[in-house]
Amino acid sequence: MADKALVLGGGGLTGIAWETGILAGLAEHGVDLTDADLVVGTSAGSVVGVDVRAGKPLAELFEAQSAPMAATEIYAKMGRSVMLRYAMAVTFTRKPLVAGRRIGKLALRSKTETEAERRRIFETRMSALEWPVGDLKITAVETLSGEFIVFDANSGVSLIDAVGASCAVPGIWPPVTIMGKRYMDGGMRSATNADLAAGYERVVIIAPLHQGFGPIASVASQVGQLERQGSQVLVIKPDDAALEAIGKNVLDPGHRPAAAAAGYAQAAAEVAAVAAIWNG
Repeated sequence: MADKALVLGGGGLTGIAWETGILAGLAEHGVDLTDADLVVGTSAGSVVGVDVRAGKPLAELFEAQSAPMAATEIYAKMGRSVMLRYAMAVTFTRKPLVAGRRIGKLALRSKTETEAERRRIFETRMSALEWPVGDLKITAVETLSGEFIVFDANSGVSLIDAVGASCAVPGIWPPVTIMGKRYMDGGMRSATNADLAAGYERVVIIAPLHQGFGPIASVASQVGQLERQGSQVLVIKPDDAALEAIGKNVLDPGHRPAAAAAGYAQAAAEVAAVAAIWNG
């Protein structure tokens, strides 16, 4: 088996902050997950995955996430109405492709800002604009077919487009056009897509969101699959303090600093378990 895989799940702006806090806190306690042989990033996790692979010091990334909300940051609401539309899309089907097509239709019909406007945000905020060194897999779902897609440095797709697609939350942000097709959030297939770490001996999953619904696979189900294949797996989920800091709207940048701080604090309680797998 290959050695170590780091899986970074979706969870909005607060998910980026919390994951960064976890990584920075673990590194402060002597466990550096940035040496992973594979990094899998879904939605928020794709942004953090680029940060990890780009080699920017975790302390600097944590400091940036801890800064007060800037006037230029965009507030969006992941409210009940959006979640209800997701639920209606996946009701009465256990087939991921069917669910993907239904959610894709929702994404294509929603009124959002333009792709160009959204792309400019990624251009100014990403820590790298070209694919960094190291195996990095970024997930998305094609809106018309519902097909799951994995982008990497060999896909012929720009890093900005890959991350933009993975972060294109249906009903909130516009799908991203790549080679004539339009792609949306990889979290519409699974919050972490941890099954991409199959074949790796040691797997750490950092999951702001972990539950599944209908055909959208839960983290637990994918962990079970990995363990049956022989992987050692550890899942880090937000503790009670982190859940309170994250709040109910994961797209609210006002909660970002508190989420980062909560992740950093939580790392102290996770470090022994992580070290046992990662450094074992």
